[in-house]
Formats: sequence, C-alpha cells, structure tokens
Amino acid sequence: MYAKTMAVPESPATVVPLRIESVVDHVYAALRERILAGDLARGTRLRQASLAEELGVSRTPLREALRRLSTEGLVEFSPNRGATVSELDFGDIRHAWAARVALEPGAARLAAERRDAEAIARLRRAIAAQRASQHDREAGYAANREFHLALAAASGNPHLTRFAEMLWVPRIGVPIYEAQAGERAGTLAWAEEHECITDAVAAGDAGLAEHLTRTHVAAHPPVGPAA
Repeated sequence: MYAKTMAVPESPATVVPLRIESVVDHVYAALRERILAGDLARGTRLRQASLAEELGVSRTPLREALRRLSTEGLVEFSPNRGATVSELDFGDIRHAWAARVALEPGAARLAAERRDAEAIARLRRAIAAQRASQHDREAGYAANREFHLALAAASGNPHLTRFAEMLWVPRIGVPIYEAQAGERAGTLAWAEEHECITDAVAAGDAGLAEHLTRTHVAAHPPVGPAA
C-alpha cells in the first residue's frame, strides 16, 4: 500500500504595496513648484491647452490639479480669464517671517506631543548637515531649511507641512538666510538652538519645544526692506 503524498502549497511571498502617484499628483506638484518658485508669475494666465501639451497630459488631470491648487489659494478662476496664478505676494519676506513665528512654534508643540522617532531622526540629520556646511552658504541654507520643514512635518499635520513649504521657497528663504547668516559662528549657533528644540521634542516637552522655537524664530527677523 502506497502512502499518498500531499503537496503542501508554498506560502505566498509577502507583497509589498506599491505607492503609485496619479497623473494628477504629478501635474499638481509640478505646477505648485513653479508657482512657488516664481517661474509662473503672479497674475499669469494658465492656458490649459498649452500647459497640457507642455506637461504631456490630457486636460482632465490638468483641470483637477488646477482645482486642487485653487483650494490652496495658489490659483484663481474667473469667468473671463479662466485660471490664473493668484496675486498673493510670496516675495514679502517680512510677512513670510511673521507667518513662521505664528506657525512653527505650534508645529513644534505638536511634534513633541507626537514624539515620532523617524521624524526626530530627520531633525538630527538636518542639524548634522548644518554643522558640516562650514562656509558653504548654499549648503547651510539647505540644511537650515530642511530642519524647519522637518519640524513642520514632525507635527504630523499635512496642512502645516504645506504652509511651511510655501514660506520656505528659495526666493523667500534665501534672502532671509543671506541677511541673517553673517559669520559661520552664527550658523553654528543656530544649529545649537535647533538641537535644543529637537531635544525638547524627543523628551516630549511640548511647552519647552514651543517656547524654544518661538524664541529661535522671533530672535532672527529679516533685515532691510520687504522684498
């Protein structure tokens, strides 16, 4: 009598979900970056036919991306002109700085309440990059910007992250950084302040994180006339 051998099915391989960004997401991100960078100037009429051809997409995802941008106040629709870039002045560095004073301390409080390990690690990487930048002004700005964007992201609130990105676009951030940076000792002092903020976030001390961030941002207002 022969024993019947049963085939044991192999365990299926673990399926890693893929993150697939839609065409709308890509169009939205591309247009948003161009608006915030100033490549599409305020009041510019956004001709959908030419934009769709330039981006290599149909007009359907383009319209959806424009609607999404309109909810952020970056694009306006009017019966006569169609879609245009908002007239908001993203080059006013004094208003941008005042908005940072209002936004970033609250983000730091939320970050401390959340205490996300990966977010804290991102903050510490930005601090290390800032210390390593030495006299490289461009690298110093990039590290400084990364810290503040990482702080907003650490809040876990995507709206705060988007607002912070708008306030830290290069044509706003670079003039402020250039005016404030001065000597290397100044940027290293900022790294020390960033580390104190990060330590407060890591310790879960929301009040201290908020206070240190407000003191840090408010202590370095832009100098000279508004852009």
